[in-house]
Amino acid sequence: MEKIKHFIESDKGKDILMVLIVILVGLGSFELGRLSKVSSSAGIKIEYSNQNQENVENSISSENSQNSTQTANTISVIQNGKNFFASNRGSKYYSLGCSSGKDIKQENRIYFATGEEAEQVGYALSSSCR
Repeated sequence: MEKIKHFIESDKGKDILMVLIVILVGLGSFELGRLSKVSSSAGIKIEYSNQNQENVENSISSENSQNSTQTANTISVIQNGKNFFASNRGSKYYSLGCSSGKDIKQENRIYFATGEEAEQVGYALSSSCR
């Protein structure tokens, strides 16, 4: 016991002890992080009665049909020769290939066949689409 005490109190013993402490703390932290990542719970399962389940399914199907209707409207507008669009709240118009207008929501877009048509209404071509 006296030899161990003498070794720990020496400079070499203090260095070795410090290295061991750092290694053990690092390994412990790593393992705690891994344990927190692994989750044994599968989440929350929501069960509906038959009547509520039908209401949920109907609302989901109506949302899907609205999204597909908006997409179909957009496609039909593009196919009808509309090559430019603008925001109904903005002052700039964009070509369909311009990436600057991609943030404009579909429901806020106004389509034009030509750039002159957009300019007649008061829109100016976006500087990033030139």
